[in-house]
Amino acid sequence: MDLDKCFISSVGDISAFIETKGYRAYARRNLALYESILSTVNASVVLALSSGFMTYPVDVDEGYLALLHQIENDPLSVLLLPSFELEECVDIIVSRQMRRHYLNRNSRREEEKIRQRFPAFMSLQCTRFLSNAPLTELVCDITRFAMEQRPLFQKCVN
Repeated sequence: MDLDKCFISSVGDISAFIETKGYRAYARRNLALYESILSTVNASVVLALSSGFMTYPVDVDEGYLALLHQIENDPLSVLLLPSFELEECVDIIVSRQMRRHYLNRNSRREEEKIRQRFPAFMSLQCTRFLSNAPLTELVCDITRFAMEQRPLFQKCVN
C-alpha cells in the first residue's frame, strides 16, 4: 500500500491540503491515516510511507517519536533511496517528484526538502536499498532480506 495514494483517496489532493491547512496538519493527518491502516489491515502488508514521514518535526504529535522509533527499529523496515550520495539523490528525487501530479511541483522547493531530509534519511538505523536498481532485482533483494529477518515470512511467501 502506498500511504500517499491512501491519503489522496481518503482525504484528497495532498498539495491542496497542505496549502489550505498547513504542513503540520498534513503530517498529523498522515500519522492518523498510517495508524488507521495498521489497525484495520488483517494481513501482512508492505506500506510505502510518504517521503517526509520519517522526518516530521518530533513535536508534530505526542506519539510520533515513539512511532518513529518503532518503525525504524522494526527488523523489516527498509529505506529506499535512489542514491546514497547527496547530489545524485537530490537530482533523481526532484526529477521523480516533478512527475507526480498530486504535488505542487516546484523543483527549487523539492530540492530544498530533499537536502534538508537527506541527513535524517542517512541516520535512520533501518536497512537501506538503492531504489535505482532494476525492479526485479530490487524486489528479490528485499524479499531475500525479509526472509532472513523473519523465517515465518518465508512460509507466507511459499
